[in-house]
Amino acid sequence: MTLSITSDFDGGNIEILKIEGDSADLAIRTDHMSDFYQWFSFKVAGGAGRSLTLRITNCGKSAYPGGWPDYRARVSEDGEIWRQTDTDYADGVLTIHATPVGDDFAVAYFAPYSSDRHAALIDLIAAQPGVTRALLCHTLDGRPLESLTMGSGPKQVWLYARQHPGETMAEWWMEGALEKLTDPGDATAALLRETATLHIVPNMNPDGSARGHLRTNAVGVNLNREWDAPSAEKSPEVLHVLNAMDISGVDFAMDVHGDEAIPAVFMAGFEGIPGLKDAQQALYVKYCDTLAARTPDFQTKLGYGQSAPGRANLSMSTTQLAERFGAVSMTLEMPFKDNMDAPDPACGWSPARSKALAGACLDNLAAMIDEI
Repeated sequence: MTLSITSDFDGGNIEILKIEGDSADLAIRTDHMSDFYQWFSFKVAGGAGRSLTLRITNCGKSAYPGGWPDYRARVSEDGEIWRQTDTDYADGVLTIHATPVGDDFAVAYFAPYSSDRHAALIDLIAAQPGVTRALLCHTLDGRPLESLTMGSGPKQVWLYARQHPGETMAEWWMEGALEKLTDPGDATAALLRETATLHIVPNMNPDGSARGHLRTNAVGVNLNREWDAPSAEKSPEVLHVLNAMDISGVDFAMDVHGDEAIPAVFMAGFEGIPGLKDAQQALYVKYCDTLAARTPDFQTKLGYGQSAPGRANLSMSTTQLAERFGAVSMTLEMPFKDNMDAPDPACGWSPARSKALAGACLDNLAAMIDEI
């Protein structure tokens, strides 16, 4: 049987250069109107029992080439369980090796989170008692950008994810967070809903997600560089979320992401904002330290460098919210690679671990919500 490869589906991304026998040469498409690329997701048919070699040839000029060494691609036979497969990187070429059991299997940079699953999640959570669903805007491609609000307490908590659409672990984290927050038997959820009002945007970039982008929206804009001056023409997603934040205020915020290169879970903060307050910074440090003590999946040794005093980039959401509202805000980063401190040779960092991490993050927030 001739091997067949396609990415003509929601969130798909690959170009076919050549197929010969059990091998294929492929390339990742750039984001529309952008030079960013790294996310890939495609389906292979006709490979049952065959030792396949799939070569992605343009990885050397991708957005983050440092993400390829020690990375392993994810494959799935059923679209539900995603496992790591043997993967090599050399001379700008990522070579994926797989021997599927069935004729059809999927390959992706990380376990995808589809538009259909997103819509089903919104519908499910919005139907739970005490949850309000709001349409913030329609995106440039005409998709709904929606938020979910729950709780009645005075603390204003904002959780939002997937500004960068290829970082799908962020929406898996959101699924875990929303399931926990609407669990009637969860004591942490009850405490948070009594002490805080939680505003949640599970997917900030539905257009980029559907288009198979790594980092940008429908017009090639990186949403996490728009928070100082968002516009209806380029970044309506940020504009309308920020407008809603201005109405509610923000005491605590978490922006959920994935990192291509660092094999660990970590936070990035707001140390360089002009209006930095000692108490604000102390609460951020406390949150990180106590989260590291709560779960072995989080650590504080690896991460990004800090901005010099007064030199923070206020176009990014975490720094903009910390400066604008005096919020304790932070960017959570999860790995595309495995977690080096607690590796899982079969699945690597995974949807299940992303969802479990959400629970630990919320437990940690509940333990210190009165201080924020």
